[in-house]
Amino acid sequence: MNKLSIIIPAYNEGPTIHFILDKLQNVTLPNGIEKEIIIVNDCSKDNTEEAILKYIETHPDMSIQYFKHEVNKGKGAALHTGISKATGEYLIIQDADLEYDPNEFNLLIQPVLDGFADVVYGSRFMGGNPHRISFFWHTIGNKFLTFLSNMFTNLNLTDMETCYKLFNTYIIQQITLREKRFGFEPEITAKISRIPKIRIYEVGISYYGRTYEEGKKIGWKDGFRAIYCILKYGLFKIK
Repeated sequence: MNKLSIIIPAYNEGPTIHFILDKLQNVTLPNGIEKEIIIVNDCSKDNTEEAILKYIETHPDMSIQYFKHEVNKGKGAALHTGISKATGEYLIIQDADLEYDPNEFNLLIQPVLDGFADVVYGSRFMGGNPHRISFFWHTIGNKFLTFLSNMFTNLNLTDMETCYKLFNTYIIQQITLREKRFGFEPEITAKISRIPKIRIYEVGISYYGRTYEEGKKIGWKDGFRAIYCILKYGLFKIK
């Protein structure tokens, strides 16, 4: 691997997006792997675009590509755009908030460098890394969705809904992705599970979850959509 593409979907993250970009700047990847940062602004209503453009201007040494949607399409649609623009051999998804620590990219990269994996999920429910204690029902919901997804994909993941997913770029760019909002997670999981001889690994990561007051966006409606997508792409195997 020579280059890792880092896909960041952003919506109303103007006040904080510089924090995650600073963290990405300070991450050193193994074996001299380069970083390609791809930010997709999903028609934010705050100063997200201004903050991003200012950051790019003041950090000319960083490889940052910026794209924006003229209308709000959803997180999944922002990921579709970012994935289509990726040029690294592998890509990883990074939320614009501070719930996940980019210093742990190396944990996800290692199974690839060791020659074992094509896809690596970062699990918030395994390993001994720090986890913020927050919502009981949110955790139960995540575990239920993972269980339901596993039933139809025949995988044994512990955290299907995790943000941190590392993909072989060529493989994911060959997949037709349809879900434009939070249905991306069950859709991509179902579709990669059907690829012959795909090698999927999982590693434990930290999690510094936000409260809704701090800007968390996913809600109960997204949970029902996830169930629908698990059935649609997992049980009925819609392409």
